[in-house]
Amino acid sequence: MIKELEDYRRFTGPAELHKAINTLVGLLNGIAIDRNINEAEFMEVQNWVDLYRPIMNRHPFSEIIPVIDQALSDGVLSRDEIDDILWLCRNLLEDDSFSFYYDVVTSSIQQLEGIIHGLVADNAITDFEIQQLQDWMDAHTFLAGTYPFDEVYSLLSSVLADQVVTEDERNTLKSFFYTFIDTKESYNVNEPDVKALQEQYTIGGICAVSPAVTIAGKTFCFTGTSARAKRKEIAAIIEEAGGIYQDTITKAVDYLIVGAEGNPCWAFSCYGRKVEKAIQLRKAGHPIVLVNEHDFWAALS
Repeated sequence: MIKELEDYRRFTGPAELHKAINTLVGLLNGIAIDRNINEAEFMEVQNWVDLYRPIMNRHPFSEIIPVIDQALSDGVLSRDEIDDILWLCRNLLEDDSFSFYYDVVTSSIQQLEGIIHGLVADNAITDFEIQQLQDWMDAHTFLAGTYPFDEVYSLLSSVLADQVVTEDERNTLKSFFYTFIDTKESYNVNEPDVKALQEQYTIGGICAVSPAVTIAGKTFCFTGTSARAKRKEIAAIIEEAGGIYQDTITKAVDYLIVGAEGNPCWAFSCYGRKVEKAIQLRKAGHPIVLVNEHDFWAALS
């Protein structure tokens, strides 16, 4: 037990507890998004409870874990039982003593990552689940510009553009979604399977969908090959419009423009180190927006 408590010491801070509940809310919504909870999804919820049981004497786990235990006791997790757990979680998250650790954007992103975990908890993702996730994204567009909302939204939009989800597209989604899951904290998702899938289906960078682009006072960088102008010309156009241009990706960059020339599938093509650096900075909380070249020109018109 002492070893377990040491392992989970990182969960004992108030902010970590708040994040754990947001993740649970997302996980439950994700596994129930098709209103059918299968055995693998049941076990993923059981695993969440087991992970936090060593500190169930701490608020809010002292309230939540007994309720989940009762719901799981008969080996079946119904939608009504999930709704009861979610109701309790919402009350806890809205309590004045607990609600100030994260703002609505951070809390919603934590829930999004939990939803993604729930969707692939059984290592499968259906057309209906993909469409339901798209509907959730459409209802949360205030998260635009925040990692990983833009990346997920862009990939979903591309996959659903023709209303047909191919097997390759399904595997691409799964490969990307697995990046948000710590396999050490999942019952069903294991590291060897994740690595095998991601070796076949990789995503180097994803541009935002129809982003709002402000030129004046903002800093831009460019990568790839433009369909309309040379890089020096683009830099001059940005500066004439009151913006700032630089050749390297740093924390000062607001927008990374991704060239569209020779790129029929720009939404999830690999552009090299600049996109990789931008994604790393986005993951670290710096709000760099990846903009397709077409959206950049549209902002100037």
